[in-house]
Amino acid sequence: MDVHDQLNQIAATVRGAKAMPMSASCLVNRTEMLEALERLREVLPASLDDADALLSDRDAVLTAGREEAERLLVAARAEREQLIEQTDVLVAARERAAAVASQAGAEATRLLADADDYVDRKLGEFEVVLGQLGSQVNNGRERLAARREADLARVQAAAEGSSPEEHTRPDVLPEVDAAFGRKPSPPVI
Repeated sequence: MDVHDQLNQIAATVRGAKAMPMSASCLVNRTEMLEALERLREVLPASLDDADALLSDRDAVLTAGREEAERLLVAARAEREQLIEQTDVLVAARERAAAVASQAGAEATRLLADADDYVDRKLGEFEVVLGQLGSQVNNGRERLAARREADLARVQAAAEGSSPEEHTRPDVLPEVDAAFGRKPSPPVI
């Protein structure tokens, strides 16, 4: 029997005892009551030791729980600070990345414009050179045509028996001769 059962038994014995007339006292069997109290005394120290152990364990459990809670709070605060710091670092990194991307875009646009300007200038220079070459080609072709006329006129004149100088244009021949690197024809008199 445990302590509670024994105390319930003693209480039942006292309640069931004969009451004394005109008094709050009752008659109980002394031997029976002393034996019940002795049995209670034997069980009680073990139960009290168990209760003390439970109470001290309770205090230790509460202390350990408080320590664990404090440790968790410290760890949570540290993690929160780290997350806030990482968030700040992440925000700063994103801002820096956006700034770098913007600068890179501006630089790329500037470089493309510079390259386009350079190519346009070079193409303009080539256009001028090609225009000059075209003029020189046209002049050369005109001179060649004039020379061809003069040569055909000389050939025809020779075939007909007349003098070739009569059928050529003396004002064209020096230019044609100079264009082809020949010595100028002597002027026709």
